[in-house]
Amino acid sequence: MTNPGYGSNVVHQGRASLGRVLDNLGSTLLEVVCGDADLWEQIRNVVIHDQLDDSPLPRQALVLGVGLQHPDDIAALLTDLGDQGAAGLVVRSPVVVDDAVRAAVAAADVPVLGLAPGASWSQVTALLRAQITERDVGATSDETLGRMPAGDLFALANAISTLLDAPITIEDRSSRVLAFSEGMDETDPVRVETILGRQVPHRFARLLEERGIYRDIHRSRTPVHIDPMPYDEQQETAPRVAVAVRAGDEVLGSIWATVKAPLSTKHSQELQEAAKLVALHLLRLRAGADVERRLQADLVATALEGGPGALDAVDRLGLLHRDYLVLALAAGHPDDLAGGADSSADAAGGRAQRAIENQRITDAFAMHLSAVYPRSAVAQINDVTYAIVNVRGDRGSAVHRAERVVRDFIERIGEDASLRVGVGNLALTRSDLTRSRAAADRVLRVLRKRSSARQVAVIDQVHVEALMLELADLSAERDEPIGPLARLLEHDERKGSNLVETLDTWLNSFGDVTAASAAMFTHANTFRYRLRKAAEVGGVDLDDAEARFALMLQLRLLRQSS
Repeated sequence: MTNPGYGSNVVHQGRASLGRVLDNLGSTLLEVVCGDADLWEQIRNVVIHDQLDDSPLPRQALVLGVGLQHPDDIAALLTDLGDQGAAGLVVRSPVVVDDAVRAAVAAADVPVLGLAPGASWSQVTALLRAQITERDVGATSDETLGRMPAGDLFALANAISTLLDAPITIEDRSSRVLAFSEGMDETDPVRVETILGRQVPHRFARLLEERGIYRDIHRSRTPVHIDPMPYDEQQETAPRVAVAVRAGDEVLGSIWATVKAPLSTKHSQELQEAAKLVALHLLRLRAGADVERRLQADLVATALEGGPGALDAVDRLGLLHRDYLVLALAAGHPDDLAGGADSSADAAGGRAQRAIENQRITDAFAMHLSAVYPRSAVAQINDVTYAIVNVRGDRGSAVHRAERVVRDFIERIGEDASLRVGVGNLALTRSDLTRSRAAADRVLRVLRKRSSARQVAVIDQVHVEALMLELADLSAERDEPIGPLARLLEHDERKGSNLVETLDTWLNSFGDVTAASAAMFTHANTFRYRLRKAAEVGGVDLDDAEARFALMLQLRLLRQSS
């Protein structure tokens, strides 16, 4: 039997034991149905099984068996997974475990886990990714903060839960769940939905915002009690207590506890102390992430510049030696990000908020690409996010496949219509990366013009527009326009006439005076007079095809520069 496919569906790399993952997620989401979950000390990848992809499986991978149901199919896949060193197989519950499955599990040393009905594969993928990609600086050391492993927010959430005897979530400032304690099955639907989606549900977050609860949490130095609120027509939420996690005056996030009654004075004090410890862990995680981002950005920039260190940078990024594509992502028009010359506190705050939002989009882009391209490197350089991806399969379709992947990302993020992404050319070797990056930049420049409604494109779709922008640059450097167009522009400015508009409309109407005059709401005879006047003032023969082409090109460049 051939190797099942995994390469294009690698979710990410990291380190976590299967036993720890199960402890963190609890039995409500995943449960061991056959085999030993403590067999593997480390999970390095999460991959999605694809029978049509024959790429080799990364070692120590947790495999998501989407669509697997029949015991014979599960047993056959387990045999392959054992040969390739997989850490486990997840299939949708209820799982039928017969003698063949038991024998395959025993022979392959690959446990089978069941995913709870109602939980989506995208949800479990996000949850697994969040734990396996914990790669903060020093994570492999024995360093602790407050007797907790440095950066291990899940262990910290469970410790706080034990102190308060209440389920806990630790969230960032955007209400994204960073960690949660056990006991997901002992609380209300909002907590379950929050954990599965890794984000406070939008309707609930809006309700908290409308009632001023977020404001109260961020202003208060003590825990804030939140009374039950409506969840739907039949249910309401359980009471909650929340406290802000601070570093000085900066709010880093919050801790939420689902409680049955208001906290006692003792428990309230314990939660305040716990918030200080969580702040230390969050600061350490942020410092580690900042160092990693800077290193990644330096390597990506070096690889794209194509200098002496480019080959080494590509190797350090973990990319293969051939078949690359460069993607360039940014918000719409460059002026939208510049912030102008305003140096006020509001402008500075706006720029800081944009920087945070850009980093969030960069992280989301990296996460999205990692599920499709097993080897990719993403970094933000100035105001543009660049991605280098290794592509496989049919080289003829690689560029347009990347275009579809990017369109899917924009549809999924669904909240920023200003995003634009340029897809570069296929680079067959590492030395071609600069060409792919140049093509992606040219596409992005076209898309970022205010007149462009496109969000994603490849170079062959906007080649002419890119050439026109480059010609406009050359024209501006040489103080053009010159010749007939320059004389017409000077005449219009001096006399207040519209000879340039008349000529432009006539050329765009392919010499059809009737259509051109109608477009300008002018009588045809009047239009013919203005056209003859334009030819006279400009000193140009409008019957000459070369002269017409030159004028059309100059007029297009004039529009590009305006």
